[in-house]
Amino acid sequence: MTREIIKSARLNEEYIRIKHDSGLTVCLYPMKGFSTTYALFGAKYGSVDTTFKQRGDKNFVTVPAGIAHYLEHKLFENEDSPVFDLFSKTGASANAFTSFDKTAYLFSCSQKTEENLEILLKFVQEPYFTDENVQKEQGIISQEIKMYNDDPEWCVFFNGLNALYHNNPVRIDIAGTVESIAEINKELLYRCYETFYNLNNMCLCIAGNINVDNALAVCDKMLKPAADKGLCAIVPDEPQEVKHKETVNKMPCSIPLFMILFKFPNFTKRENIENYIRYSILFETLLGSTSAFYNKMYKSGLINDSFDVGVFNGRGFFAPIIQGESNEPRKLYDEIKRAILEAKDNGVPEIEFLNVKKKIYGQFLMMFGSADAVASGMLDAQFSDISIYDMIDITAQATLEDITLSLNKIDAENSVISIIEPLIPEEI
Repeated sequence: MTREIIKSARLNEEYIRIKHDSGLTVCLYPMKGFSTTYALFGAKYGSVDTTFKQRGDKNFVTVPAGIAHYLEHKLFENEDSPVFDLFSKTGASANAFTSFDKTAYLFSCSQKTEENLEILLKFVQEPYFTDENVQKEQGIISQEIKMYNDDPEWCVFFNGLNALYHNNPVRIDIAGTVESIAEINKELLYRCYETFYNLNNMCLCIAGNINVDNALAVCDKMLKPAADKGLCAIVPDEPQEVKHKETVNKMPCSIPLFMILFKFPNFTKRENIENYIRYSILFETLLGSTSAFYNKMYKSGLINDSFDVGVFNGRGFFAPIIQGESNEPRKLYDEIKRAILEAKDNGVPEIEFLNVKKKIYGQFLMMFGSADAVASGMLDAQFSDISIYDMIDITAQATLEDITLSLNKIDAENSVISIIEPLIPEEI
């Protein structure tokens, strides 16, 4: 077991990162004065990981879309009793989630931390799949998929991703499709579990009211040593050009919804994080709620207070996004592209840049007042090969020159607009 202390001179904070003898990375962040504990047991395995192989395999295998999410659902079942029943007896709150690039199982509690940790580590390491329970889950997840397909906000997002990307699996709903999950069986679930739920591909993050020695004693007791099998998961090659410039659907809504996405190439892990911060600052500076652009568009009636800017990023994908409601989304799209071109000619306003930089820095600082945010931040950082403090440091060190360089790399025409138009009465 190797142990290192990760420190931040800027914040005068620290946490412990351990490479356990089992192969698992364990991040522990004791937080003085906290009465609650938040734990995440995560795998670097999400919906984009459909093509993979291990050391010794001759060829890559591709599995059905949605299998990571399906596997998350099934792990909560075991041979004896539902896992939620075990947590309810200790007074803990438990949950799980699957995203595009990770899966995590979690609990929060204010008592019996070690007992809850034992439950978490035990059930995630003991899959129980049968033909019957796998078949039963297909109907449940199919209903979940259909429910999201009826959500205009969900559809405007995934329609945009489908227009942006040709091959990247991020364009497919995390839960998959009704057709893809019909291909899933217990053999595929076990194969994916044994591939991605290897402890060398996982991380345990605990923050809040924790005793480090007690937590490590539970790890020593519960973790089953795993050999590193040399996992290699790939995202298919992706053309730089967008697939479609525009996508339009009609659904029940009161005002058109839009999402605009700008296509960027795949970045390394560090570049992805750095660009996430720089483009977050840039788009908030140029188009965000305190910008001259926002005020002009709001007064003209082209946008309302649903207008938002951000960056959609993760392992293998990166796209600044602008979203909201507008009665004239195409006209707004043209105004946004024009604003980007004018900024390239005239420069980024320095005062606005500094104010936005302080705002985003403050948002990262606020994370350290929440045990769940800290645990989640450690997991994200570990899977990105950085520390939780690097986000703060990158933001603090961002310069106007950095932001200007980022601006000049935007190809405003290599972008997509996704629109959901309201159904007229006779179409409903």
